[in-house]
Parts: sequence; structure tokens; C-alpha cells
Amino acid sequence: MHLLEERASPQGEPSRKTRNFSRSLRELILLAPSGEPAPRLFRRYHADAERYQALLAEMQRLRGAVYLRDGAIPLAQIADGRHRSAGDPESWHLLILDGDGHVCGCSRYREHPFHAGFKHMLVSKAAQAQCPRWGAKVASAVEQEIALVRRSGLSCAEVGGWALSEEVRGTSEAVRMVLTTYGLGQALGGGVGIGTATHRNSSASILRRIGARPLQHDDAELPCYHDPQYRCEMEILRFYFWEANPRYACGSRKSGRSCRIFE
Repeated sequence: MHLLEERASPQGEPSRKTRNFSRSLRELILLAPSGEPAPRLFRRYHADAERYQALLAEMQRLRGAVYLRDGAIPLAQIADGRHRSAGDPESWHLLILDGDGHVCGCSRYREHPFHAGFKHMLVSKAAQAQCPRWGAKVASAVEQEIALVRRSGLSCAEVGGWALSEEVRGTSEAVRMVLTTYGLGQALGGGVGIGTATHRNSSASILRRIGARPLQHDDAELPCYHDPQYRCEMEILRFYFWEANPRYACGSRKSGRSCRIFE
């Protein structure tokens, strides 16, 4: 399913036929949160601690390499070639593996306990959340989203950590990864996902296309902002996992439970 524009391949680059064949060899897998058994509602899971740690390390190296190349982080945030995030151990990680089994894409899904509030979330550290002008509005908007899903008995999650290698940028993998994130949220009983998205590489526009929307305060959308750490324009988006764009909703429902899971 190629939903992103595919330009004609210049001489020396893979043809569309080659890219489509490579796509057929790729696999989406999930890493379960560290120390927690995977819910048995998923069809395929593997208890393999060595493979789990190897995939986690390779994912962190990919993320570090991509973020460094894009100028999103300084070298000081890389240790042993890996970009580690505070939320990694408690998160689900969605990985794209190429035909040789190497990680070429990743994203993160961190489910919060029912009692968690804005101050417990990574988004509270975002530049806009720390801004004297916008910080209180961001906090209020997030708390409103949390209250909405709690009334329905659903959970709140943070999504982020998006990274794609050069070989899969410009293909349908970005859309497939977001659809699977929606499917994961539905399978886990998630209500709303919140995360920051960059305008670099059209990340925010892809998320919007599938159903993500900016946070709102007093019925007005919060604007995008410049993040001095990542040195780009960003925005805070919310995802209602029950409300994907109808064009993609079927794909999201099918994707969540079909991945192999390592724990």
C-alpha cells in the first residue's frame, strides 16, 4: 500500500519495482515493556531476552544516527553510539526490520498508569510546555485529554521516538508504522496518545493525514513552535485511537495484533 508520493528513481537509485520487492521483505515487530509479560491477546510472542536486548540496542543506535544526521540532538546525548530515552524501558517499541533482520525504523508507545498526570509525562518537558506564555495552556490541554479518556475507562499513552533510515524514507513504511501504532493503541485499550512531532521530513503532516490533531485549549488549537533543542518547528499532537482517518481505519485495526512480539 503506497500512500506517499513515489518519485521516479534517478539513474543508479533503486527502481520502484526493487523498492516494492524490498518492502515485501520488511517486517514490523514489537518489543514489550521491560520486565512485563506481553498480553496474550497478541498472536505471536517470543520470550528471548538476548534478542530483545540486541534489538533494543540496535533501535537506539538507529535513533541516535538519524537524530544526529538531522541535527536534532547534540553529540553529547549519544553514549556508545546509542540514543537512550528516559521512557525506553517502560515503553512498547515498534520496529521495522529489513530483509536481513536489521532495524531500519522505530517508534515508541508509552502507556501511563491511570493516576498519572501531565507532570509525569515526557511532553511536560517539551519546549512549548516550558514556555511562560504557553506552558499553562499545554498543561491544561493535556489534562483535559486525560480526563476525557478516564471517564471512558481508557488509558493515556505517549507516542514518539520516530526514526527512519534513508532506505525507507519516502516509502509507505512511515504510514504503515503510524497505522500499526493506532492498532497497538486499540489492542491495549488506549484512548488517547499524545506526542511531539517535527515538521522535518514531513513527520507531522503524515500523522495529521492519518488522524492526529493539535492539542486544543479553550476551543483553539495550540500553535506549532520552534524547539531550540531539536532546532526545528514542532507541534504537540493528540491521537484518538478509536478515530483514525476512515481511509486508513481498516489498516490500523488489522495491524496492531499481527506483529511478532519480543519480551
